[in-house]
Amino acid sequence: MRVFVAGGSGVLGRRLVPLLVARGHQVTASTTSAAKVGLLEQLGAEAVVMDGLDAVSVGEAVAKARPDAIVHQMTAISVAHAGKPDMKHMDRWFAGTNRLRTEGTDHLLAAAEATGVTGFVAQSYGAWNGIRTGGWVKTEQDPVDPMTGTPAEPGMKAIGHVEDVVVKAGGAVLRYGWFYGPGATDDLVEPVRKRQFPVVGSGAGHCSWVHLDDAASATVLAVEQRARGVFNIVDDEPAPAGEWLPYLAGCAGAKRPMRVPAWLARPLAGDVAVTMMTEGRGFSNAKAKRELGWQLRYSSWRQGFKEELA
Repeated sequence: MRVFVAGGSGVLGRRLVPLLVARGHQVTASTTSAAKVGLLEQLGAEAVVMDGLDAVSVGEAVAKARPDAIVHQMTAISVAHAGKPDMKHMDRWFAGTNRLRTEGTDHLLAAAEATGVTGFVAQSYGAWNGIRTGGWVKTEQDPVDPMTGTPAEPGMKAIGHVEDVVVKAGGAVLRYGWFYGPGATDDLVEPVRKRQFPVVGSGAGHCSWVHLDDAASATVLAVEQRARGVFNIVDDEPAPAGEWLPYLAGCAGAKRPMRVPAWLARPLAGDVAVTMMTEGRGFSNAKAKRELGWQLRYSSWRQGFKEELA
């Protein structure tokens, strides 16, 4: 197939493009930076510089590529705050990404319609943000938590927009868990090594992880099978923060994380971080395994963290 990967130079795009090429697909991949054209070409793609927030730029790039399928992996996470995670000001940290998930998605869908592209796969997020009622693990039937009144609310609205418009257009939405793997693990490990990432309160909040290579393999399956609907792309073991965080610290050769009460963490780390660590809900991957035939290389973050940090 001819596949257009919007956001091909991101952490997932860099694993996805060579995988698509290896499976015999012809890939055109976009980047916002002319400096990354060479990287995309090395990965085996035809590279195009495109501004995902500019309808004309998107329309021209897609029309020229004449793809059979479009994969939407555009984010602006790495450029915000000099690439440093900022849960406390998530609205600012994700501002660019939220626009790409709303305006950018609309531009790509319009370009798909204009050029007769029928396959569409888009990135969403499902790590700790499942709806906070009932059990700890959520399926695709469960909505994401709207996080009303917190700095995460605009991000959850943007995710809701992606899921709504892409599913209505007959495409697939992949709710990826928390990424780790090449290019994604350092941001996580650095604060753990500096003991700046404590277990908050009970540490009972659950989170779902996915290795970048597993996220990429699921994406290829969704493209090839012209999947429709929402899929949770996470590993087999949603786990509480009180379990995965000390384990991660051990793998990274760091001291055991401190424990901080929620009332103390709230003014320092913000509401979103406290919610994630104490009340977060993880996700089930049963549907993706059943319907896509997805097999994970890293079925648990335990194996993955150990290998990444060996």
